[in-house]
Amino acid sequence: MLMSKKKKENTRQEENHEQLLRELEAAKTAMDTAYANLAYVVEPDLIDCCIYELNAIQLRYKFILTQVKNIEKVRG
Repeated sequence: MLMSKKKKENTRQEENHEQLLRELEAAKTAMDTAYANLAYVVEPDLIDCCIYELNAIQLRYKFILTQVKNIEKVRG
């Protein structure tokens, strides 16, 4: 019975890790898009908007990356 619980926990952690990696890749894509948008805007309000969006994406990327590293540290 304990082995079954441990196996389920490992499976759950692996699924969580894979989901975080997908989210990390999505955040990276969003960051690339935000940088591209910032390169083309000229209106001050739009520049501010792009910077705000980029900062938010960077914070999300950093958070997800920290979660991934924590899982990988636990896994060994």
